[in-house]
Amino acid sequence: MTFRAPVRDIAFALQTVGHPALLARAFPDLDDATVAAVLEAAGAFVEAELAPLNRRGDLEGARYENGRVTAAPGFAEAYKAFAAGGWNSLSADPEFGGQGLSKALELSVFEMVHAANMAFGLCPMLTLAAIEALAQHGTERQKRLVLPKLVSGEWTGAMCLTEPQAGSDLAALTTVARPDGKGGYHLHGQKIFITWGDHDAADNICHLVIARTPDAPPGVKGISLFLTSKFLLDDDGVPGARNDFRPGSIEHKLGIHASPTCVMLYEGAQAELVGELGQGLPHMFVMMNAARLQVGVQGVAIAERAFQQALEFSQERRQGRAVWSTEQPAAIYDHPDVRRTLMLMKAKIEAARAICLTTGVLADLGRLAETEEERAAARARQELLTPIAKAWSTDVGVEVASLGVQVHGGMGFIEETGAAQHYRDARIAPIYEGTNAIQANDLVGRKIGMAEGAVMRELCAEMLLTAQTLTDSPELALVGRRLALGVAALEHATAWVIARGGADALTAATPYLKLAGDVIGGWMLGRQALAAAGSDDPWMKGKAALARLYSGQVLSLAPGIAEGLTDGAADLEATPAAALVG
Repeated sequence: MTFRAPVRDIAFALQTVGHPALLARAFPDLDDATVAAVLEAAGAFVEAELAPLNRRGDLEGARYENGRVTAAPGFAEAYKAFAAGGWNSLSADPEFGGQGLSKALELSVFEMVHAANMAFGLCPMLTLAAIEALAQHGTERQKRLVLPKLVSGEWTGAMCLTEPQAGSDLAALTTVARPDGKGGYHLHGQKIFITWGDHDAADNICHLVIARTPDAPPGVKGISLFLTSKFLLDDDGVPGARNDFRPGSIEHKLGIHASPTCVMLYEGAQAELVGELGQGLPHMFVMMNAARLQVGVQGVAIAERAFQQALEFSQERRQGRAVWSTEQPAAIYDHPDVRRTLMLMKAKIEAARAICLTTGVLADLGRLAETEEERAAARARQELLTPIAKAWSTDVGVEVASLGVQVHGGMGFIEETGAAQHYRDARIAPIYEGTNAIQANDLVGRKIGMAEGAVMRELCAEMLLTAQTLTDSPELALVGRRLALGVAALEHATAWVIARGGADALTAATPYLKLAGDVIGGWMLGRQALAAAGSDDPWMKGKAALARLYSGQVLSLAPGIAEGLTDGAADLEATPAAALVG
């Protein structure tokens, strides 16, 4: 199928999450016409350069031979075109060569990148995260020599956390950074699952590595963050000799075959400290949180790609009689359940997109709002929404990709159609950058308790105001009533989780996050339906239909989810593994 960048969908989503008001105040030179031009240009680039490589990249993949990693065919050339087009520098600080545009606009562009070619998008995605970490915690030397090259895309960045014995439990890592007596360090250890840790698409690769110094205390307090690059840099930042780290292999994965996932071996590699000793995790979390929001956008993107293919197939594939068609055989789009499935896929995509872009707008407001009170409020809500944006959106990506296979029927299970690739690619997103269970634990363990629950209460109050406005509209009244019931369920569940805490809260964490995403997603669709009200454009009128379908298929289930998650942990605690074996 031919991929179409969803420029109109994204532009409409930006408008309905409050982006124009932010642009007018914080980015006065970035008017609606400029935003449209950026999105159109990005769409044209990904359609022409990235989408055609997606299938070939899946079939042929990255290669590891003789200690070197080679990108999938065409990827190195596409990456150079990506960097030359300035797509790597959208939101970076102009001081380091960036364009200084909004985070929400950058996320919008990267949705199209990931949708066109998810395996490709992972490379610049992690570079953007490295830029944020060094911009906040890098030394003056690192900012002077490294940041401009990352911003331009001449060099790429990699995030190096996981070890064979230390996945999510980073306290168990054993990589050591030994002082070299000259103010630097030598890294010794092994990291696994390092996305684009080695490749031939850029002139240099900068690794941000967490490790311990020899005298560091045990646990997370002993972790520090270090910068090391594939080629050693002189005092002018010119790459020279090869540093002492190398890829040991690349993983053979379920999906994203064109993204080299490397085992990296550090054998005395020269490195520099980033930030303060013992503050490696807080410093790295800057990079991780940036990546988590981008991974949420990946969930939206792969869902969009799967939806487009399923919709096209449903209009071409003809089978049997259909109640909404006089043609025989009829296009399967005219069978009620196929159309319901496709509309639900579309509704969830639009809800997830709006959640991610709203989080991006909050990131902008957290830096650029006029008063410190506004900035603090934006940062607090961004913290609340980030785990939801990551986890709920990536779950949507897997669900929609699976439904895309279902729409294809048996053809979807056959690799030649390409529908299976989207499902395989989507499956990693709920796992990396902190599994979705970790996101849920963070939500119930830290985020909903912020300011004694005030951040979530304020969000719920805002959603109830929208519910009332929807209820006043004849065509959206049902959406309003169901949204109000969903908000009430979320409020009840929030109070229960905060009050109980401990194992009960952790047991409820994943269904709680789903509930929060379902309700917030319904709110986003309701806002879009209100924004589209009164238009005669069929595309705009479809917003109300999507909101109504979502309210019936998703929001109406919210009270049941809220009731179920309050069962507590007693049955789980009392059930040994032996009880599950027949």
